[in-house]
Parts: sequence; structure tokens; C-alpha cells
Amino acid sequence: MPALIYRPEYAGYDFGPEHPFTPARLGMLLDLIHCLGHPTSPIAPPAATREEILSIHDEAFVAMVEALDRGEARPDAEQFGLGTPDNPIFPGMDLAARWLVGGTLHGARLLMAGAETRVLQLGGGLHHAQKDRAAGFCMYNDLAVAIQAFVAHGWRVAYLDIDLHHADGVQNLFYGNDRVLTISLHETGHYLYPGTGHIQELGTGSARGLSVNVPLEPFTEAESYLEAFEAVIPRTLAEFSPHVLVVQAGADAHFADPLGDLALTTQTFQALYRRILALADAHTQGRALFTLGGGYEAQVVARVWTILYLTLMDLPIPEKLPQAWLDRWRHLLGPEVGQTLHDPIPAYPELPGRAERDRRNQDVVARLLDSLVRYWL
Repeated sequence: MPALIYRPEYAGYDFGPEHPFTPARLGMLLDLIHCLGHPTSPIAPPAATREEILSIHDEAFVAMVEALDRGEARPDAEQFGLGTPDNPIFPGMDLAARWLVGGTLHGARLLMAGAETRVLQLGGGLHHAQKDRAAGFCMYNDLAVAIQAFVAHGWRVAYLDIDLHHADGVQNLFYGNDRVLTISLHETGHYLYPGTGHIQELGTGSARGLSVNVPLEPFTEAESYLEAFEAVIPRTLAEFSPHVLVVQAGADAHFADPLGDLALTTQTFQALYRRILALADAHTQGRALFTLGGGYEAQVVARVWTILYLTLMDLPIPEKLPQAWLDRWRHLLGPEVGQTLHDPIPAYPELPGRAERDRRNQDVVARLLDSLVRYWL
């Protein structure tokens, strides 16, 4: 049975009631899992230490987070990505972020010790955080800290990111490291934050060809998304031969998410999770560490991540949402929430321009593969 990692202190990573990255998402998720009849007994990890944070982040940045946490007025905070609309300052933010990093790092350690094969960290996925600054709702980069621990252990790490947004922080932190393969499928940066993740971003030095980006057109639907996934990911993993797969499982590529324009459904996510697990079985002896990530429509993230949990635990996917859960979270779910765990079929009205979108995605994939093949020879 895969290991589940969570502790209530994760809720302390809270930018305020109006911020989209709300900890209520985790409360809804855990409650839905329980209401479906699956009581959880998650592992409660320790918080990451300051030294563990410094394995990735600059001393000056960490010191700034700590100073602001103490209530010090620092006019240069925005230079470190702090005190912005994306990353507001809040009391306890240093420890709150270290709890999340600690969870992902603990999952990595369970895999390295051979105690577990699959781990689901019910938090984290802070893929935008940079070496010297916070960015995009992300303060400390838990994924990078865990990946660095794997590398120090002597493992080659394949990082796979299915969040709507490009995994710029993780990519940048390992852009020249030939022990780390980073793969990101995302809505193209021509239209969406952070504006990066183009196919020509391939890595540097001996890591050239190990940064792999699949930027997809707005309103890309399941068939085109899965076609791009199958064209790129299996072969890339086969060429790299990783010891472990780290997956950022953001849910914001769903068609109803308010911050982007990809058009996946809950059924697409389930297919992705099953395929990723099969790829882990094929290439990493099953070793995989999953985190959460983006996702900003309340009724979507709870359902998508419940499907992730059920898939990893090899549990059946029920049809109906529990009425008690619907009643308890009605204030966040809104009046249009349905009664089923999966989206209805069809899930949304037909989107015009599908043929042209699919053609553009196919062209991007073909050009990406043309670039990569020279590094695989």
C-alpha cells in the first residue's frame, strides 16, 4: 500500500482568505476521502530544517523569509518575491513552508530507504520557487529539496510535472545537472504565467537535452494532451533510465480551473495517473513520489486529487459524491457542483478550433522530438 504523508500544520501555509492557494483545498480533499469510506492514517513528517532548505535556497533569501516572519519591516522584500500579491507576508510563513518541504523530503527518504515504493504527499508541489526568491504562490521549493536529496543519494531523478503552469523553478534549479531530467507539460508560456517552458529550453552543458518542455495550446483537450504525453514521455524516460520518478500532480489543467485554459477532465486525470504508474513500473521499479500543486476551483481539486488517491491506492472509483460531503462544503463548492466524482460526459460544450489546436500541438511535439533526438543518439 502506498505511503500517505500529511499533517494538520500544512494548513498554516495560508496567504489569506482572498488568495487562490487556500488550505481549504486539503480539508475538502481529506474529508471527501473519509466520506467515501477510506479512513486515512498518514505519516506525520518532521519540518525541514534550515540546513535542508539551504541545500537549494540562498542564505540571503532564507534570512529574508525569517526576518519578515519575525515582523521586521524590510523595504527590499519584493526583491525576494515576498510581500507581493502572489506571495503575501503572513505570520509563521517560514515554518509553514518548512512543514511542506519536510513532507516531500520525508517521502523521498522513505523511497531511498526502500521502506516504500510509492508515496503520496498531500501537499507541496511548490514548483515555481527559485533559488533566491519566492514566486507564483511558492516560497520554498519542496520538490527541488527532495530531488537534491535523491541526487546526493546517487540516484538519477526524472521529474514529471502535469500542472497547468510551467515548472520553471525546478527546471532552473537543475538546468545544468545531468542527474536530473525535468519534464513539464503545460499551457504555453506565450499566454500564461510564468511565460517560460518553450521547447528550446533544453538544459546546458552535460545536461543538454534533459530539460523537456511540452507547451500546449490554450483549450487543448484530452485526446491531444494524451497524444503529446505518449509521444514524448515514455521515450524520454527510457533514454534517461531514472531510479525514481517525482511527480507534481497539479489539478489546474482541468477545464473548469479559473487560472488557465487547458481542457482536461477528471477522466483524463485518471488516465494520466494510471499511465504514470505504469511508466514508473517500467522505468523506476515502481518508485514514485507524488505531490499536489496548483488547482483553484474548489469542487475540481477535491475530486481530481481524490481520484489520484484512489488510483494510487488501487481502490475503486465510486460514481456518486457523498451527500454529507456536499452539504458540509456547499459554501465553497458553489451552486453548480454536480453529484458525481467524475465529470459528466460530455463535460462542456464543444470548443471551436479543435483541428487547428491539435495540429499546432503536433507540430510542437515534432519539433521538440527533432531537438531531443540528437542528444539520445
